[in-house]
Amino acid sequence: MSVKVSRGLLAAFSMMVLAGCNAGNPGGALGSAAEKPEASAAAPAVAPVVQGFCPTIALRDGTSYYRTYAKGAKDDPSKVVYQASLADTTRSCARSETSLTITAMVQGRLVAGPEGKAGTVTLPIRVAVTDGDNVLFTELTQHPVTLADAAQPTQFVFSKQVTVPSNVSGLTKVFIGFDEGPKKK
Repeated sequence: MSVKVSRGLLAAFSMMVLAGCNAGNPGGALGSAAEKPEASAAAPAVAPVVQGFCPTIALRDGTSYYRTYAKGAKDDPSKVVYQASLADTTRSCARSETSLTITAMVQGRLVAGPEGKAGTVTLPIRVAVTDGDNVLFTELTQHPVTLADAAQPTQFVFSKQVTVPSNVSGLTKVFIGFDEGPKKK
């Protein structure tokens, strides 16, 4: 019984630590080096910057999974070449007087279907940053993932560094998802 309790406490503690890494600092100010007592007089002069919030990451409905089919097949489960999914996300932010640099990361998984084989698969992943209705950044990246064995799924991590103006509002969000682009005619 004590092993189950210990595992439960460890899991709860781990979730709290991870939540703290992903929480940002929406209302607080961390202050500048000049306000900290341990800052020495010999430190180089750096303009003080108030650290603000770090935008959250969202996976839009329908963009967290991606599936390809053998030529000529569509929506036939027996003709799936591979499928990929995105799940856990995290981010970190660094702010200067003029810009906010966001490092956005998402964990994914790639699985071969009945028509799949080992090799490198290129996944179309789009990162977009919005501030309310305004699009601040959008970019489609062709992310290569190697599937070493068609019988075994593989996990991957996608990371993108994005720089936007520092005067973003609290409505700013980062969206990550698969994007096939315009449909071919």
